[in-house]
This record gives sequence, structure tokens and C-alpha cells, in this order.
Amino acid sequence: PPPEMIYRHMAVIDGEVVHFEILDTAGQEEDSLQIEEKIKWGDGFAVVYSVTDRCSFDEVMRLCFLINHIHSSPKRSSGSEQPPVVIVGNKKDLQFDRMVSTEDGENLSKALKLPFYEIS
Repeated sequence: PPPEMIYRHMAVIDGEVVHFEILDTAGQEEDSLQIEEKIKWGDGFAVVYSVTDRCSFDEVMRLCFLINHIHSSPKRSSGSEQPPVVIVGNKKDLQFDRMVSTEDGENLSKALKLPFYEIS
């Protein structure tokens, strides 16, 4: 991936230093081959939508299925273990512009059996 879209972060988790490389694909129109390459690159995923944008919410299920499909492919050497995925509803502070209810997000996360958070 182009380096300008990668953020590096370090955290201490359970007493161990962990280095993160975070690829931000926000707002980019991509063909399916590009998005597949980025999904292959990742070890964990935060699938983020805006609560003010119904179209971004409608993409969540497709992306989660794509992640699941690519990471369960026999071509992957890392085994069949699924990567961690969370669904994140962003911009919860913009209540007047909200187009996706908290309940919609919760229902989707239950259907996909994935953790769900709303943030701003």
C-alpha cells in the first residue's frame, strides 16, 4: 500500500510492546482488486461507517463478508483462523444528521457476530 495511507502506532498490551501499522482507506473509490489486496495485507479490521451516511453503512456487510472470504481462502498460509473484526459507527455526535440508528448498527453486529461500537 502507498505509504501516505499508513499510520504507525505503538502500544503496550499485557506488558508487551506492540507495533501497529494502520492502513486508512477512508473515502477512496476502489476497484475490487485493490480492496482485496488491502484485505490480504491486514491482520485485523475496524470496518467504519458514518452514522450520517446510509451508503457507508450498507457497505459494512459486503466488506465483512469479503474479509471473511479472503481470510478463509486455502491460499492463505496463516491457517484458517479469522482475523479480528469490529464494526464502528462514527460521528455519533452528529445526532441531527443521523441516518443510521444505533439499533441498526447493533442488529448488524449481532447478525455478523462481531463487536460493535459507536464513536465520535
